[in-house]
Parts: sequence; C-alpha cells; structure tokens
Amino acid sequence: MKELCYDTWRRRELYEFFSPMSNPFYSVTFNLDVTELYDYVKSQGLSFYYALTYLVTKAVNSVEALRYAMHDGVPVLHDARRPSFTDLKPGADSFHIVTMAADGDIADFCREAKRKSDEQTCFIDMTSESDDLIFISCLPWIELTAFTNERNCEKDDAIPRITWGKYHNENGKKILGMSVELNHAFADGKHVGDFAVELRRLIESL
Repeated sequence: MKELCYDTWRRRELYEFFSPMSNPFYSVTFNLDVTELYDYVKSQGLSFYYALTYLVTKAVNSVEALRYAMHDGVPVLHDARRPSFTDLKPGADSFHIVTMAADGDIADFCREAKRKSDEQTCFIDMTSESDDLIFISCLPWIELTAFTNERNCEKDDAIPRITWGKYHNENGKKILGMSVELNHAFADGKHVGDFAVELRRLIESL
C-alpha cells in the first residue's frame, strides 16, 4: 500500500463530511446476470461460489476508491484487497471464514480456496486479518433483495462487505441479488456502479 497526502487527497472533503456521522455506512443491492459464469464453471468443474468470489475481488480491486483505508489519520491506498469469505463444510451447521489472496487465474483460485477451506480447522485465522480485506458471504438458500452486516461502528472501517443470494431463472437468464455495503467516507454510489460494470465485464469475458 502507499500513503496519500491528506491535504491533497481527492476524498478529503467527503471524508470530513461523512466520517463524523454515527453511521456513515450504506448498502446497495442490485441484480446481476451470472448466466455466463454458471455455464463456465459447469463446463470447467469449478465452484460457482469460489469463482464469483474471485471475480468480485478482481472487480473491487479495479476501483481505486474501494481500496482506500485510513491509518492513524493518514489515508492509504492498498495495492489490492484480499477476500475473506464464509464457507460451509458438507454437513456442517456453522460456517467458518477463509482468508487468502486472489492469486493466479480463476481455476487456480478455486482449487486453492477448496484446499484451504477443507484443511482449516478453526473458525477464523486471526493472523490473516487486516484492513486490506473484502468480507464476502453468500446466502444460497434465498433470493437476496437487501442485506446489512453486523459491525462495530468504527468511523474508519473501510472494508467492503459483499453478499449475494440464490440465483433464479428469469427469461432464460440466471439472476442473483448482490449487496455491497460501504463506508460513505471512502466510496460513493458511482463506485458501486463502477464495480458492478467491471464485474459484469469479467463475467462476460469468461
């Protein structure tokens, strides 16, 4: 990551407006066409969940505002965020959280995510936790129309929280609802739009 000059930081005025609020966080839920992704993972024998986690990470990292954070009053720009995602072992009632870099191609990531998840014996490895993460989750049992996360309301919490639900068939397409929860001090609705456009582009390019 690199430090940014607070005085010339392009978000300084917005940060100073939103950060004093008791709840500067907002959530946007939108529909995403995942037909091409579904077809691709089926043909390649990959996990839909892991594959979408990989693409979401790539899309987040394409938007500068989604990589901002604040360290001791100094704004920083992370080189890249890492996914920290919930997972559920077969037959388990409780989930665990896997954190890893989105390295390699989509197949490499899916294989490594499965290996790491299968081998993990704790709920969460706290040595992997930092503020360069993306918190990712999925509710594959229901169609998602809105979502909010639990949190300690720390004004400089800049970690994106992204969740999606069960996809459904609509006019021959597979559509799912995706929620993006952000801190308004660091990112705006336009940045959600930039993320959504890039995610759609990545899916179409498979």
